[in-house]
Amino acid sequence: MTGRADANRRRLMDVALAELLRDPDASMDQIARAAGVVRRTVYGHFPSRDALISALTDDAADAVAAAHFAAQDGVEDPAEALARSILAVWEIADRYRLLVSLAQRSVTMEGIRQRLAPVRRSCTELLQRGLKQGVFSSPLPAQALAHVHEQVLFGLMEAVNDGALPPESAGSAAAVTALTAAGVPADRATRLADAVSTSAS
Repeated sequence: MTGRADANRRRLMDVALAELLRDPDASMDQIARAAGVVRRTVYGHFPSRDALISALTDDAADAVAAAHFAAQDGVEDPAEALARSILAVWEIADRYRLLVSLAQRSVTMEGIRQRLAPVRRSCTELLQRGLKQGVFSSPLPAQALAHVHEQVLFGLMEAVNDGALPPESAGSAAAVTALTAAGVPADRATRLADAVSTSAS
């Protein structure tokens, strides 16, 4: 793909994301109009609406992975690394949370989980390190605990979408929930999440 075609595709994806977040039922025609192009141009990059949503989901998964790895890079304490990772990932997840609900119809939840496999493997390694060091304590093995943490994020995204949780407090709630699920005492988990949030702001 040429640089210009790549830039055009990127612009279409940005417009499509904005339109789908505004109106989850937005058609390819609506997206084309919002981008100021004819429908044929959109179909030239994405053969179907499902293909467009799949590409946006790939983009979201890449952004989540980048945030996860960057947040914990060089952090020795497993609990702090987990808190930093969850808070960084939530910033990305919050932007894409309506897309995740939309993607479940076409990409499917299993497809989303497959895209997040590298993050889950890394999280498993982090949890295993914390369990070995005694920082974490859980009846679950690290791999199972990583699945729990993933589902916590998805659950909180749905809670925000349903109006059950204010989006401004969801990131800290996700970090505290992940830490306590790993056996970190609630008071320390709250202090750590607050400290990481403060340092990141």
